[in-house]
Amino acid sequence: MTIQESFEQAVSRSKTLTEKPGNDILLQLYALYKQATEGDVNVDPPSNMFDFVAKAKYNAWEEMKGKSKESSMQEYVELVGKLK
Repeated sequence: MTIQESFEQAVSRSKTLTEKPGNDILLQLYALYKQATEGDVNVDPPSNMFDFVAKAKYNAWEEMKGKSKESSMQEYVELVGKLK
């Protein structure tokens, strides 16, 4: 199975977890997913300084800057595997 196939399966599994992960894990999943699918952050930071969710998501994704898509996919697969 290729890393792409494993990643796609992990994305599907992440939507059917029995327990909702904590916010830190959700942010990590979000950032790894964005890095794996889009690469380095390619949008402007949120302009509303009171939109804390958007800011947290942006910052989490920005911290992944420079990580390869394959590496991000692998980390995502491993993280979802731990959440079963």
